[in-house]
Amino acid sequence: MEDSLRLQSFDQLPSAAQFASQIESRNVPAVFVGCVKDWKAVSKWNPSNGGLGYLEERVGSFMVEAMLSQTAPVFYGDLRSHERVPLPFSTFIGFCKWHRQNVGNSCSINSNSQGHQLGESDTEQGCSPFVDAAPKQIYLAQIPIINAENEERVQLETLQEDIQLPAILEQKNLSSINFWMNIAQARSSAHYDPHHNLLCIVTGRKQVVLWPPSASPMLYPMPIYGEASNHSSVALENPDFSIHPRAQCSMEYSQKVILQAGDALFIPEGWFHQVDSDELTIAVNYWWRSSIMSSLSDHMDAYYLRRILGRLTDREMDQVLLKGSTPTWRQESNVDHSLDQAGQSKDSKRKEQEQHSLLLHELRPCALQALHELVALVHDRVNASDQNQPVSSDSTNGLMCSKTNEKDKTLTTEIFHLEEDPVAKILWILEPGIFKDIFLAMAHNFPRTLEALVLHLLSPVGAEVLTRKFDEIDQQNTEENRHKFYQIFYGVFDNQFAAMDAILNGKESFARQAFKNVLDKYVGGNFDVPKLSVG
Repeated sequence: MEDSLRLQSFDQLPSAAQFASQIESRNVPAVFVGCVKDWKAVSKWNPSNGGLGYLEERVGSFMVEAMLSQTAPVFYGDLRSHERVPLPFSTFIGFCKWHRQNVGNSCSINSNSQGHQLGESDTEQGCSPFVDAAPKQIYLAQIPIINAENEERVQLETLQEDIQLPAILEQKNLSSINFWMNIAQARSSAHYDPHHNLLCIVTGRKQVVLWPPSASPMLYPMPIYGEASNHSSVALENPDFSIHPRAQCSMEYSQKVILQAGDALFIPEGWFHQVDSDELTIAVNYWWRSSIMSSLSDHMDAYYLRRILGRLTDREMDQVLLKGSTPTWRQESNVDHSLDQAGQSKDSKRKEQEQHSLLLHELRPCALQALHELVALVHDRVNASDQNQPVSSDSTNGLMCSKTNEKDKTLTTEIFHLEEDPVAKILWILEPGIFKDIFLAMAHNFPRTLEALVLHLLSPVGAEVLTRKFDEIDQQNTEENRHKFYQIFYGVFDNQFAAMDAILNGKESFARQAFKNVLDKYVGGNFDVPKLSVG
């Protein structure tokens, strides 16, 4: 976890201005210890202090919508895993009282139990009968006390008198204030909210695990086009790493905080969080739109979407390259030059050797070793192709494909991971000056090898590495020297445009795979990204 994303803790509630400028603007969670301990609700709603009777008296039989789930004590946001059932608030309080009297018993609420049983009066008021449901399967989640977006949904407005608006929210346009209450221990599935959230603990205790938005790939978000798009698809209490391998690293990106009665937690929009609640825990939360989202104009959505996807794709490509391992170069004292000799006349060959033999001689040992390794790799692959022996792949993730073109017996590769491409691994660790010397030496001494490398052996990740190295030497050389370098490099090819196309096509293929990875990690679902059409 980066230090800049670390959760902060405050013993005193800051002013609204301090909160907005120093905490909210950073979009990082913060705990405010004891900031709501003076609420009337903290004492009056406490089940150990007659709070259940007080709540029942205040709200009575007013209808609320409860969450009923067979997966309890874990409550998932997916509509397929639970149902919303209307019931009188007094009925829910009756379940709470029954549970307090029968803690530790595993019996269900049914016709033989001594707990509250849904009778005719309940169903007449619109309550769905669930006579076999145990109290632990029922949860009052997100019951509106105030709802600015839909005033008709407000169900517990009468409880507003027992809470006070925290000072840090005085200037905010609140979307809603909500009531949360569980009977038995409960856990919410990992999810994020589209609003800023201030979670205030009234009674009981909650443990919250938090992940920044950048950790989304580890949590496998549900597809963005689904109704539960803000939830993780990983069952964190019992993850299947064969289905979600990245989830093995999820806890490395997490933070954990325990909230007692009177504490409050600021959860910024977009932060994944999983909440574990003790028995008979009551909380109130405030939601409000962030200034970033409220200032976005609708006509700019497409632009910002492209910018964000572009940034994530660039970052994905960087991460792929950073995962590459350092190659172990073979000591090659004798390199077969037959491929180059076949394409050169004796006169031009003698002229090039006379002019550039000193360049080979002056190459530093590491550069000479890298050059020998590159030449050997090209010859090994091309010889295998000539003998119609496809090169095998150790890849197990479907991202590498090696095949032989039957027409010209040359090898083409589709490799997207640096550690799987020995050519790209060698190029990646070269300093710009050494890289330049090696390719000048190759252009003058082994031109046919260079041509084969670019036209037939350069993988997508290799093309990305090659162009990044070009950028590095461009930054260290004058315009005149850059022009000379590329003149020599591309002068090797009979068709310079074909060489440029091979490099650009590979680079775009690498970016396309990175973009597909981004969609999978952050958007969810399987996407088939079409290739770019040329011409």
